[in-house]
Amino acid sequence: FSAMALETHAVPQLELEAVIGFNGHVISGLRVHPDKEHLIYPLGCTVVLKRIEDGKPEFLHGHTNNVSCISVSKNGLYIASGQVNFMGFKAVIIIWDYAERTIYAQLLLHKAKVEALAFSPNNKYLVSLGGQDDGSIVVWNIETKEAICGSPASPHSAGHCLTVQYSNTNDNIFVSAGNGTLRMWELDLPNRKVRPTECQTGKLKRIVNCIEISENDQFIFCGTTSGDIMKINLKTGLLSDYGPVKPKKKGVSVLKMLKNGNLLVGSGSGTFTVCSTTNFKTLKKVQLEKGVTSIDIRGEGQQFFVGTEAAQMYRFSYQDFKAELISSSHSSAVNDVAISFGTSELFATCSGEDIRVWHIDKPKELLRITVPNMTCNSLDFMVDGHSIISAWNDDKIRVFAPESGQLLLTIDNAHRVGVTAIAGTRDCKRIISGGGEGQVRVWELQPSGHRLLETMKEHKATVNCIKIKSDDKECVTASSDGACIIWDIVLQMVIANTLFRTVCYHPEEYQIITSGTNRKVAYWDVYDGSAIRELEGSQSGAINGMHISQDGKHFVTGGDDKLVKVWDYMEGVVTHIGIAHGGSITSIKICSNNCTLISTSADGAIVRWRFPHPLSS
Repeated sequence: FSAMALETHAVPQLELEAVIGFNGHVISGLRVHPDKEHLIYPLGCTVVLKRIEDGKPEFLHGHTNNVSCISVSKNGLYIASGQVNFMGFKAVIIIWDYAERTIYAQLLLHKAKVEALAFSPNNKYLVSLGGQDDGSIVVWNIETKEAICGSPASPHSAGHCLTVQYSNTNDNIFVSAGNGTLRMWELDLPNRKVRPTECQTGKLKRIVNCIEISENDQFIFCGTTSGDIMKINLKTGLLSDYGPVKPKKKGVSVLKMLKNGNLLVGSGSGTFTVCSTTNFKTLKKVQLEKGVTSIDIRGEGQQFFVGTEAAQMYRFSYQDFKAELISSSHSSAVNDVAISFGTSELFATCSGEDIRVWHIDKPKELLRITVPNMTCNSLDFMVDGHSIISAWNDDKIRVFAPESGQLLLTIDNAHRVGVTAIAGTRDCKRIISGGGEGQVRVWELQPSGHRLLETMKEHKATVNCIKIKSDDKECVTASSDGACIIWDIVLQMVIANTLFRTVCYHPEEYQIITSGTNRKVAYWDVYDGSAIRELEGSQSGAINGMHISQDGKHFVTGGDDKLVKVWDYMEGVVTHIGIAHGGSITSIKICSNNCTLISTSADGAIVRWRFPHPLSS
């Protein structure tokens, strides 16, 4: 974090225009702030605060790895977030001052992962639960920022605790549950101890995913992997009831109590229901895409927000109980971004098994193309705008229509070890592809199919990037073998001690710039392959994406340091820095009118920036 602060010091920041991205995999990761105006959720190693009214985002930076859980105090003064870390290292909990948007406290005790967090009802304490490799519960004093006491979360080593929930009325009572464990805890402050009481469920053996406690603290409701809900008396710890008779498929993943006493229930199969707490009957029901992972209520419960594993966010009103999709995004790393040539109105991204087409001004998903169980590694728009060409891990090149998503052409067995990079010529007659085996191939597109024109075998490892010269007579490829090759009648090769990730032609096409794992940006002469200059591109981590503006005066880079950088090409200095990404930046593009910059990252986010150097008229 300090390295980022050092690097961004005194450099103007890029103006952020929009963010598409939501981590739907964090259980109960989507929260509504008590001010009723903001949604709070993790995205990679950042915490996003998004204004409900207009979608304007703010970011809380401080975590060094992915955020794994989140909680908001009842009075709204604090947000707490925990993270994952590498084995053998401690995972930090950060308490944020909501009003100031700053770090209030950093708490460090748990090993490897913070599993869950909960604030006490009067905001005195925070209880934290460590992951499977840690297995402990800790109670923290928020005022002193120190741990009061801790205890193993489960009664025996075989048990694994998954969730924790505080009482609604008593700062000294909370409940924890998981696999082989369901306990009520009482905080004994004078003796700095927490004392657990085992709940008795008789012959009923269940793994508990989530807990919700009734407003008057009478009952604990436990959602289970079996798909039913257990009702436990909080005073006695005894099983009172369970149901429904037909359990939810793929288990109950999240519960939320309504003011009227009913329960909102989300399941792993995507069903979202209102159910009665007296007989567990379903009162209202809707089917969503993939498993429900978050439910939170806005205000008194007339409106609520739901997040799913498919990285979708929905808004509901209690009255009509209809799902209004308010945001959709990629649920895994975005591998590539391409902006349509000329219009700059559309851009496309690929992640996992799908390609999505978006409108650049209102970041709204216009089209989704899915190839089940495959991974799209790279994509490009053909210059005429009539097709999207794409590279896939099943060794195929697929060509789609950008309006309908119709499959126009498949090239089977295009490469061994997957197709990893792709580009189309300006005349729209040829495709150049690179593969995991290191080959570069040229394909001719024909009215009734395709023909392989050439196979070039110089590279010894994965081809990561291909750029074609404007006259279509030359291309440059960047590879993990440490070579960038300019393909023409005369073969030029530039070699550096790096795994090349990305390469660009300068618009005047007498130079190329490259970058990769050595964190350097290198300028090379196209004609003889000689090195011209080298810049320190990043202080930490590889550079994964790079693009040059149409006038050739500026270029942009992004990489593992999560920073977007705008450079002056001739001066070789950074003019602006963009701070928003919570994961490694995977690709970056400037639109052809020099107004907009799009960057994507490993946490599934797509960020739109105002490009600070528009073309002079």
